[in-house]
This record gives sequence, C-alpha cells and structure tokens, in this order.
Amino acid sequence: MEKLRVAFVCVHNSCRSQIAEALGRHLAGDVFESYSAGTHVKSSINPDAVRLMKEIYSIDMEREQYPKLLEDIPAPHVVITMGCNVSCPNVPCRMREDWGLDDPTGKSDDEFKAVISTIHEKVLDLKKRLASGLI
Repeated sequence: MEKLRVAFVCVHNSCRSQIAEALGRHLAGDVFESYSAGTHVKSSINPDAVRLMKEIYSIDMEREQYPKLLEDIPAPHVVITMGCNVSCPNVPCRMREDWGLDDPTGKSDDEFKAVISTIHEKVLDLKKRLASGLI
C-alpha cells in the first residue's frame, strides 16, 4: 500500500515547513511521506532552525532538505499550511488544514523552541489521524 504524501507549505520554505518536513520524517515516516515547499523560496534553510533541530533531535536538515517550490514535490494527498497569512495556491489534495503558526524567524531561541514543540505535537496528532484512516 502506498504511503500518503503530506506537503507542509509556507511562503519561503525556509523555516516552519522545513521543520515540519524533518519532524514528519523523524516521527511519522512509518505512516506518511513528508515534503515541504513554498510559493517562493529563499536560498537556504533558516540557520536557527537548522541549529535547533540538530540540538534537540540530532537532525541535520541541510543534509537531505533544501528550499523547494510546490511544483518541485510529488502531488500530495494532504496539504498542511503553516499559517503564513497569504493566499496559498489551490493544490489538489484529499485533506487540507492550516496550523496557524507564527514565524519564529529573528526571535529568541525560546520562541523558536516553542514553535518546534508545537510542530512536534501537531505531527504526532496528524500521524495518529492518518494512521486511523481519516482520509
């Protein structure tokens, strides 16, 4: 049986969506495939996100991840937007939800860690719902 493909989408695909992709692979890779993408991209992943994900989870996001546009990833079954307060393009999918997360870029490590922790919990909840056959 094919795993569901989950796309975590944000404007620049440099911080929250990249964190969600990494945590999706780390925490829920047995249930779904994780991808991240943006409507525009920056040249690299946010260095604070990279540093804190290495510190907290020993995940090196720069090893397997890079900023991507929506057209650079496989068609998703599930689209999760991060809460970018912009109009996201219409991406065909079976399920869509917005996580409404504030961008921690330029903020303190504590604020960054709070966003990472929220993403961790939301990925686990998504894993549970998808494993139970929600879609």
